[in-house]
Amino acid sequence: MSQHTPGTFAADDDLPKVPLPTLAASVDRFLEWCRPLLTPEEYARTEHAARDLLVSGGTAERLQADLDRFDADPATHSWLDEFWPSRYLGRRDRIALNANFFFLFGPGSPDPGVRAAELAVAALRHKIDLDDETFPAPAPRGEPQSMDQSRHVFSTTRIPGDPQDTVRSPFTDAWPGPSRERHVVVLCRGRLYRLDVLGPDGVPHTAGEIADALRTIRDAHPAPAPVEEGVGALTTLARAEWAGVRDRLIGLDPANAEAVDLVERALFAICLDDALPADETAAARTLLAGDPGHRWFDKALSIVVLGDGTAGVNIEHCELDGTTVLTLVDAMFADTTEGHAARIGARATSAPEPVALGFVLDDELRATVRRAHEEFTAFDDGTATELVAFEDFGSAEAKALKSSPDAFVQAAYQVAHRRAKGVTGATYESIATRQFRRGRTEAMRVITPEMVAFVDLVQDPQASGDDRRAGFRAAADAHVARARQCRDGDAPEQHLWELEWIQRRRGAELGATDPMPVFDSPGWTIMRDDWLSTSSAPSENVRWFGFGSTASRCIGVAYVLLPHRFHVHLSTPADQAEGMHAFARELRVAVTELRALLAAETG
Repeated sequence: MSQHTPGTFAADDDLPKVPLPTLAASVDRFLEWCRPLLTPEEYARTEHAARDLLVSGGTAERLQADLDRFDADPATHSWLDEFWPSRYLGRRDRIALNANFFFLFGPGSPDPGVRAAELAVAALRHKIDLDDETFPAPAPRGEPQSMDQSRHVFSTTRIPGDPQDTVRSPFTDAWPGPSRERHVVVLCRGRLYRLDVLGPDGVPHTAGEIADALRTIRDAHPAPAPVEEGVGALTTLARAEWAGVRDRLIGLDPANAEAVDLVERALFAICLDDALPADETAAARTLLAGDPGHRWFDKALSIVVLGDGTAGVNIEHCELDGTTVLTLVDAMFADTTEGHAARIGARATSAPEPVALGFVLDDELRATVRRAHEEFTAFDDGTATELVAFEDFGSAEAKALKSSPDAFVQAAYQVAHRRAKGVTGATYESIATRQFRRGRTEAMRVITPEMVAFVDLVQDPQASGDDRRAGFRAAADAHVARARQCRDGDAPEQHLWELEWIQRRRGAELGATDPMPVFDSPGWTIMRDDWLSTSSAPSENVRWFGFGSTASRCIGVAYVLLPHRFHVHLSTPADQAEGMHAFARELRVAVTELRALLAAETG
């Protein structure tokens, strides 16, 4: 262990708070953002409803006053402190595939036990560096970033509830300080095991010892457990139902309560799958969902290793955003297994003994497990995915073409979508705001008037190359300006949404119960009815990043944009697969055309 040298979290309390927009500013920004998606009649109705928010002494003004009060409280880290639990923990559908996301790593050891053990040691290195506060907090362009989310990578589990879930995590009043747990939970062939990766003295086991223990687990039961015994499938249920089933499960027998407790307290999960993926598409699909009996989707961090050593992570989203997980992943791959082991003082003793977690199930619970497994398998089958790889294009070329790399790919998405589906529709992009205290993300809406005009020009056979280039430059400039607004916290959607949440939470006590028509307006509903939902995860250590479809006609677009490669994972409901595949084809064409268009620029 290294000497304690505080630093990792030192900047967090000194970071500026996310600025709270005024009501007038958010109304103006909202109208600006939704206008390109609306007909004149729809915009007129929306404008009337939005201006109603500004009535003196009205409902919105009272809600804004309450939010101002909350933000001014010294105990408040951000005016979004209540928003994030409402948004993430308040959702009532299943989180598996709907909300969890994955990263697929590059190749490693083909031995799944060795691969899992090496990744486990690397993860332990990051945990110990966080606990010792010796991990250097990222500071891109010299701008300190919040590390608060990193407190909730290890031993963190989402707990189902009704009407809202909760989180069991270290660094909370109920669990002060870092986790001192010594075990992980291993899921293999529908069975769960406790495996100590730290010895009784807190010294980590070696990768070789952990690998031996994982082989013991794999060898113990060559055949999968019966489907109705794979209790991990219960975590795929809709949240309120899972809450009730969890209560039944832990109440049926003390052994169940102990097993669930061990799972929830575990540092992380290791999921050993027998799947032998034919290609990266199949591997990504298994990382996204997989056999639900081999997962505990409520765990914040699950290391997933397939039968050929292909590996990645599946992440529960409520406390963790992609940027935080990239911090973890990049730390895991920043050193060799030997370097990680030396840093954390791993010492050979003897392989830890895995302990099977026995669940006592009655007929009703067995039937529920089987139903959960079957329903999730059907849901998974109802999701279509595709990978689009550009191995000869990346951010370096976009910059050489004098374009913001993100503006380039977002413009390509819009051209491809218009050609594939005949419409320019609402598009979401996640913008990181970690430069603020407990900063997470801001919701950016990509469709600007300039973006619509550019796509129109691309589709106009009479438009000249100069016209299209000028249109692209205007669209790219508008995109960069809007992204900067979001990074600066100057965005309307989450602010207005939080006012709606406040009305639900305590509108009656605030005397703010009158309906707010804006939330039924065309602008609000159309702007938030995504045709494309996009998010990026730039890391050389990530081959593919992906998440499930977010709406009935939406294409989820998860992309890894690096200097010399650009990988895109697409997902959509199966009944929309034809449109998604058309989008993929058109995206390949659009990127090629945009490269040629900008390369031909003169002057």
